[in-house]
Amino acid sequence: MLPQQQAWYVRPQDRRLDMDKLLAAFQQFFRENADAWIERFQYKEAGPQLLLQAFLQRIVNGGGRISREYGLGRRRTDLFLEWPLDEAQGFLGPMQRVVLELKILHKSLEATIEEGLTQTAAYAEQCGAQEAHLIVFDRRPGRSWEEKIFHRTETIGGRAIGVWGM
Repeated sequence: MLPQQQAWYVRPQDRRLDMDKLLAAFQQFFRENADAWIERFQYKEAGPQLLLQAFLQRIVNGGGRISREYGLGRRRTDLFLEWPLDEAQGFLGPMQRVVLELKILHKSLEATIEEGLTQTAAYAEQCGAQEAHLIVFDRRPGRSWEEKIFHRTETIGGRAIGVWGM
């Protein structure tokens, strides 16, 4: 894995993780390394999720926590990140909560995003996350990285959700 340092992604003014900066760094990492890493996983659908979790874990370790398949009633979000905003209070104090919902593109891009946005917004609402991101992995052969990589913000029910393609 590429060397990453926690300090690069923690905003000094409020101790929040800069998720846009972190996910943009992951986009580049994924672009450079996905082909070599994804082939190592027997279950190809899990590969992108495990790579993202491993990448985030290197930053979050020692400060916050990442839960995989975080249970929300009868549903589960793919990754749920919790980051304490007050070092002295830790997990008992104010928290940054981030929902990360991951999708492998099987339908059209717009149908995948539409379905994913509804799901991501519901998860964020249920667990009280201030931030939510939908990450779409386009594993179709013959697609250039310029076609796969994007970032935009969508709003659903008054909630802004970062949508990332890779």
